[in-house]
Amino acid sequence: MAKLPVSVDQIIEKYGPHKAYAPKAGFYGSHEPDKLVKTHCCYCGMQCGIQLKVKDNKIAGFEPWMEFPFNEGRLCPKGVERYLQNNHPDRLLDPIARVEGKGFEPVTWDYAMNKTISEIERIQAKYGRDAFAMLSGVSLTNEKSYMIGKFARVALKTANLDYNGRLCMVSAGGGNKKAFGLDRSSNSWADLAHAEVIIVAGANISETFPTLTHYIWQARDNGAKLIVVDPRVIPLARTADLHLPIRPGGDSALFAAMLKILVDNDWLDHDFIESYTSGFQETIDAVKDYDLDWAEEHTGIPKQKILEAATLWGKAKTSFLLHARGIEHHTKGVENVLSCINLVLATGRIGKPYCGYGTITGQGNGQGGREHGHKCDQLPGNRDITNPEHRQYIAEVWGIDEKDMPGKGLTAYEQIEAIHRGEIKGLISICFNPLVSLPNNNFVREALEKLEFYICIDSFLSETARHADIVLAGSLHEEEEGTVTTAEGRVVKINEAITPPGNARRDGQILMELAKRLGVENKFNYATSEDIFNELRVASKGGTADYFGITYQKVVDNMGIFWPCPSLDHPGTPRLWEDRKFKTPDGKAHFNPVRYRPASEVTDKDYPVVLTTGRVVSQYLSGTSTRRIGKLVDQYPEPLLEIHPKLAFQYGIKDRDLITVKTRRGEAEFPAQVVETIRADTVFIPYHWGGVHAANQLTIGNLDPISKIPEFKVCACQLIPTGKVASALTTKNAYQSGV
Repeated sequence: MAKLPVSVDQIIEKYGPHKAYAPKAGFYGSHEPDKLVKTHCCYCGMQCGIQLKVKDNKIAGFEPWMEFPFNEGRLCPKGVERYLQNNHPDRLLDPIARVEGKGFEPVTWDYAMNKTISEIERIQAKYGRDAFAMLSGVSLTNEKSYMIGKFARVALKTANLDYNGRLCMVSAGGGNKKAFGLDRSSNSWADLAHAEVIIVAGANISETFPTLTHYIWQARDNGAKLIVVDPRVIPLARTADLHLPIRPGGDSALFAAMLKILVDNDWLDHDFIESYTSGFQETIDAVKDYDLDWAEEHTGIPKQKILEAATLWGKAKTSFLLHARGIEHHTKGVENVLSCINLVLATGRIGKPYCGYGTITGQGNGQGGREHGHKCDQLPGNRDITNPEHRQYIAEVWGIDEKDMPGKGLTAYEQIEAIHRGEIKGLISICFNPLVSLPNNNFVREALEKLEFYICIDSFLSETARHADIVLAGSLHEEEEGTVTTAEGRVVKINEAITPPGNARRDGQILMELAKRLGVENKFNYATSEDIFNELRVASKGGTADYFGITYQKVVDNMGIFWPCPSLDHPGTPRLWEDRKFKTPDGKAHFNPVRYRPASEVTDKDYPVVLTTGRVVSQYLSGTSTRRIGKLVDQYPEPLLEIHPKLAFQYGIKDRDLITVKTRRGEAEFPAQVVETIRADTVFIPYHWGGVHAANQLTIGNLDPISKIPEFKVCACQLIPTGKVASALTTKNAYQSGV
């Protein structure tokens, strides 16, 4: 094999830009791999099955896993390229420490651990236990999520633990618990294929969860009608039977008006409502004045389209409603979710074949990660940390006194606010890049700079990690065994394909070493990931997220098991509520009255345009790994400002003009992309970039009162043409500016 050029410029010149950031070493096709490892993609909540090729302890490529029942070998652009994160030249191979005036320098693990423990002990002795906080992420396995919840409460002994799922699925979780008493999508995606009507609300499935599109196309082939609710003509909307171009912030108005139409036309399942639900009368009383003229005014959707959507839904015999962050990223996110659930309950189409309701989780383990204890208000099995019985049970599993277990702490953004108030002085984070992911980035940056000590566990030096005092070199998805739970509630197995490179360590190993040095080694003495999972099974037993009957072998033998699975002889539960026994105190599904209220920040003469944010197909979350993969950067090298031609004409904006977008939080420049696929009163910016490219410099930190999710999806902005035109970014420049 010819010797490869060694510099980035030489590689670009000889092989093209997409090769510039490929692994230094790998499988180039001239030799067979050492092994083929069946596992799952590390990105979105679909967790598609994939087989990784391993050569010389490096991920060298992939093969489709045709037998895995969800994706049957299909992969999206991110899934196809995901193996390229492994052995990337940016990979952290040693712990590093900040040295005054020199940046970061490699240090020994012993130094990093000693420094970390001494700072934790100093801060907690001086300011109290809760002055040291922890932030986690739901791209981690169930085992690590569980262990982090235990680590924070038993080793750190802090109440202030939260996770980046606070930015994703918590509004759905709040709504699901209120309505059903349990937080999971009701069906496997297979039921989608036979539904007569499908509503997709605030979910850009074709770009964000591409492999799920297959099930919607199957339904279309079977004659299903598809309704898409989104302010943009997203790819899925282009061939939908009905696209409802909602004004951001108008979701609950739309669903309330649709519920009124169902009532007015008696498109209701009275037997289901009377026998298995509560709260119906109060709920329909709340929408009695929401006629079509009112709905058109508050949603921006022509009233005939609203009537058509309600008619399709009301007359169907089977249906499925799916939603994601588009309706959840609001200060009324829980209300939006509940207004969707009200439509499902009113027609009684749940717990039946080909009828369902689902929240599409965005992160790799967005479902399992919100079940087993690294939320500020949660214990394993989706138990409530404020419930005395729940606390006592978990204390017994952990072998501690219930009185020693901390109570409810602060959510992710509330922790940032507490740092500004001087209440939190130290922080440890893992699998979370808040400087890109949280709203009002400048406020977040100021908080990080105020910390007395910050330790980050990561595989790459993210934007947030650059503010750390110590960065511990952790593991990638393919370097540690465990399980994750897919968006449909299927627990699947992650198999270790390789070991961490250099002196990097597995995340679980790092947490156990920290626990040992904090004096609780006997509580974290796990030999394998399976040991952790077996403790998780016991901890979840009897909870609403019951994994007790799930074992590693059972997962492997069945290519996944749906929870709840309360006993070893239980097959799992692909479809919830067939027995009509809901997990609420009265055993019934609960309607919840929802009265429309506006977004927390509305447009005015100073800020006349609505700004909304979201994702693009080639990037994932804060882009820590995907912005390091050349082919994915090629697809979308920089964030663009999508703007409708009418609005662009009003401001004299042309394609590629640099536009300053200003909100009450800050301002940033973005190249314009003039498109007809967005509302004329709204602009859109994707949020996967940091620094000067960060959309979240502009977004607002106002929170839903129940879920505490930030309002990423609507704020008011100004558009200021700069008179400059953006030059085309090369892959090299986009990569470097993005990192």
